[in-house]
Amino acid sequence: MGQPGALLGLQKTNLREQAVAALRTAITRGELRPRSALIETELSERLGISRGTLREALRQLQQEGLVVAGARGRLAVRSLDPGEITEIFAVRAALEALAAAELAALEERSPVIKRLRETLDRMALAGTENLDDRIEADLDFHRLMCELTGNRTLLHSWTSLEGSIRMSIMYGGTDRAVGNMDTDRHSVIIDAIESGDSDAARDSVVTHMTWAANNLVSANR
Repeated sequence: MGQPGALLGLQKTNLREQAVAALRTAITRGELRPRSALIETELSERLGISRGTLREALRQLQQEGLVVAGARGRLAVRSLDPGEITEIFAVRAALEALAAAELAALEERSPVIKRLRETLDRMALAGTENLDDRIEADLDFHRLMCELTGNRTLLHSWTSLEGSIRMSIMYGGTDRAVGNMDTDRHSVIIDAIESGDSDAARDSVVTHMTWAANNLVSANR
């Protein structure tokens, strides 16, 4: 089941939300490995919560696509295959390329560029030592691109994919995950948006996602 890590005892407020966050982090960073059985007695003890609260948290993670039900309804951490990784990044590319193109078409792009660079700075500050913060900053960057368009359907579509995105992060191991979160490669996207060239902005995202997907999938070839 892995080391305790994120799965420490929780404060007695908002326990379900805290449990969701702790389990989500543990799955995202690979503490709870793909296909790992989620045993209620063990997890509730480690988190210091009731089994009822744990079940509520696990139901939410099922909805997010991080947890799946197997034989006899037993829950386990979702596992992805190379084909699914490729599909996830293809959909991400489509959504985020649209976001980048819309942002590049804005007449006033300075506030957008400022917000994106601030998020990228957070990613850089996290370094490779604080993987959790780096992962969250990376997710924030890509989510923010969609959010800043003001296109609610686009943001909703990206958010509905977030569980799958989280599952893909550690697919190829830590080194490849960090490679996908390289700040220079993200900066290329910001530069393209800042240029006001929607085609260049769109292409920068597609290039980024294609490289990232290949980087992950090649780990298991």
